[in-house]
Amino acid sequence: QVHIVESGGGLVQPGGSLRVSCTASGNIAKIQDMGWYRQAPGEERELVARFRVGGSVYVGDSVKGRFTVSLDNDKNTIFLQMKLLKPEDTAVYYCNVALFSLESPGILAEYWGQGTQVTVSS
Repeated sequence: QVHIVESGGGLVQPGGSLRVSCTASGNIAKIQDMGWYRQAPGEERELVARFRVGGSVYVGDSVKGRFTVSLDNDKNTIFLQMKLLKPEDTAVYYCNVALFSLESPGILAEYWGQGTQVTVSS
């Protein structure tokens, strides 16, 4: 079984900073990608940033220059550092992990976290 746990959301004023983290644990053989998506009320879920283990990093245009994604390989943890937050960054932030599990080492599967609320408001 695989577990995806997010933490670090909350309420912050415009212009403020916040860091969210996501840890994957359980019967993991290999992680391929870890990333963050967000979904605001009435909107589609959008990709914010994604980190391919040992490879490329993607950061969405709407957050480029303000958000930074980093990865701790040893702890299977991805961090999203958010700065200069705007009200339009308000959303539920979801962690997404693509990995090979020990039960099915030949199958790439995606797992989602439960989501963490980020609210930017004065």
